Amino acid sequence: PKQETYNLTSQIMRAVDSVALNLAEGSTGQSSAEQAKFTGYSIRSLAEVVTCLHKAKRRKYITNEAFDTLYNTCFNLMNMMIAYRNKIKAKLTSN
Repeated sequence: PKQETYNLTSQIMRAVDSVALNLAEGSTGQSSAEQAKFTGYSIRSLAEVVTCLHKAKRRKYITNEAFDTLYNTCFNLMNMMIAYRNKIKAKLTSN
């Protein structure tokens, strides 16, 4: 149904925005601990995007090819964000 597709699209867009906004908020003069916390929020928002992509694929709103492309992009971004957060946490423990 059109409404269901709109709702899922809207949720994906909000979650994607949340990824960027939390990274931005954590990087604006925050302590390393706060930066790590907001990076964690971004990681969770990206996990929400991936969950929505799985739902869209299962409901046949997107093709398998589109899903694979988007999933791989999210997977790579997730790995980078986790590495970034780990680097911040390592900095916290070395001080």
